[in-house]
Amino acid sequence: MSIEIITGDLATPAHAQALVQLLNEYAQDPMGGGKALPDDLLLALPTQLSQRSDYLFVLAKDESGFIGLTNCFEGFSTFKGKPLINIHDVIVSAPARGRGVARLMLQRVETIARERGCCKLTLEVLEGNHSAQASYRAVGFKGYELDPVMGRAMFWEKPL
Repeated sequence: MSIEIITGDLATPAHAQALVQLLNEYAQDPMGGGKALPDDLLLALPTQLSQRSDYLFVLAKDESGFIGLTNCFEGFSTFKGKPLINIHDVIVSAPARGRGVARLMLQRVETIARERGCCKLTLEVLEGNHSAQASYRAVGFKGYELDPVMGRAMFWEKPL
């Protein structure tokens, strides 16, 4: 089966539906927290995202339908004085895993980032998600440090 990678458009109903379907599938996976997203959130999400000028998404599709989603947000690097793309979600539907779908979507995101003059791509990954880490390493991602004495960067959060 061939895989098609497309830049998503929330004005296209099939793209908006793929977004919520794949995101909810991921949320129910242990790597996504193991719980379905609330229906009202899924209903509102395409409209909320369409109002954000910093949002972009990439979809993967094969003969069976949409099989992958990458949600991204543009940010800015103050140390480089250039935009960056943060890859917020990388989702591959369970039946399509192991076919290189994530790699293809990440390559498309990289192409978009280069076209926008971005200085880097960023993402986060769970320590226990070894298959995702392998996919990310395969396309050039790695942990980073500004100074080896200070150690590697960590991702923290503070829920509000």
